[in-house]
Amino acid sequence: MSQRTKWSVAAVLAALVITVLVLGAAKRGNKAVDVREEKVQRRDLVASVTASGSVEPRTKVDVASDISGRIIKLAVQEGDMVKKGQFLLEIDPATYKAAVQQQEALVASSRADLARANANLQQSQSALRRSDEIRKTNATLVSDEQMEQLRTTVDVNQALANAAKHNVDQAQAGLETARSNLAKTTILAPMSGQVTRLNVEQGETAVPGTFNKDAAVLLTVSDMSVLETKIKVDETDVARISVGDSAAVDIDAFPDTTFVGRVVEIANSSLQNPLSTTGASNSTDQAVDYFVKVQLLNPPRDTRPDFSATAKIVTDTRKNVLAIPIIALTVREHQNTPNTDSAQLALGKQPQKQVGQRETEGVFIVGKDNRVTFRPVKIGIAGEEYFEVLSGLEAGENIVSGSYQAIHDLKDSTLVREMKVDDKTKTGSKT
Repeated sequence: MSQRTKWSVAAVLAALVITVLVLGAAKRGNKAVDVREEKVQRRDLVASVTASGSVEPRTKVDVASDISGRIIKLAVQEGDMVKKGQFLLEIDPATYKAAVQQQEALVASSRADLARANANLQQSQSALRRSDEIRKTNATLVSDEQMEQLRTTVDVNQALANAAKHNVDQAQAGLETARSNLAKTTILAPMSGQVTRLNVEQGETAVPGTFNKDAAVLLTVSDMSVLETKIKVDETDVARISVGDSAAVDIDAFPDTTFVGRVVEIANSSLQNPLSTTGASNSTDQAVDYFVKVQLLNPPRDTRPDFSATAKIVTDTRKNVLAIPIIALTVREHQNTPNTDSAQLALGKQPQKQVGQRETEGVFIVGKDNRVTFRPVKIGIAGEEYFEVLSGLEAGENIVSGSYQAIHDLKDSTLVREMKVDDKTKTGSKT
């Protein structure tokens, strides 16, 4: 075989290889991607925020002791209904009765000292007055030194009388304090309601809550007629909630019933504790939640405090608006359309220079040739399954609505094929 023949055979083989590769690439490029398709339609949408929390009475009072002592009488049990002013419990009053008697004796003694001081003052004033009258009659009978001593005696007795009066006031104040402490040994119901928590038993020692309020709480009285669900809402959702928004509340203890609620309070401060952060941690990595209170408009009678609950707060509604499935929305790097720059040039303006591309939200439109095109859209509120479309689409346009992996991998001009009903059912659980 000549050299020329060898080169000819090699060229033919190379051409065959290239042809096979080109045909294979073309075949792969024409292979359709299985997707779900859906037409853009008008729908009614409801935007909501869902969060969990617990049921609490709107009004409750933690009854604590201001004095220490042993509980000798306990007249209520947990769950009892009480009325305002009703006797609840009594702390041993013996020590406080003795303190009252001691202060009463001190008051009596102080009053006696005051009477004696007033008598001495009157006596010194009378002596000064008589000596002054004698001096007016005959100046030689009473010397200046004697008059000065009499005036000094009056001043001293006046000061002693004032001090005695203050001692009486001090003793009287001590008596009032002792009587107040004695009265605190009897604890009455501060409001009408139900005893929802009882932390002590008869015979235990009550302690004041100067440094530990929780340890001082004896019992809790709650008004169970008005109940609220106190939920924790993430910072990304709390801005969409307003006082007065309606809510549907599910209580775990009543699984077959949904209760109606209304937002009555939104916390201004978050639950994030700055003292828990450290220098090595970044505060942006911590979840920031806010308390939101939802009042139950039809609470069940058997509800108890701290029942677990989930509230779904309706933040916005839309009627008969264009909507797309949430899964259909994706993000792509997208440049301005060519007519944008030409329009700016027509107005005598220089087109804005962009560095690189920017990410844009949009959907893939299915054309008549079954090839897709990415189109930017502007969305509004989010319902449970659909986004509101503000611009970018028209009713009746066919878009790719699944699967998630297919949408993630799609590119412009990709050939797609609508999955059959059986295929949709199989892949629906995976996406």
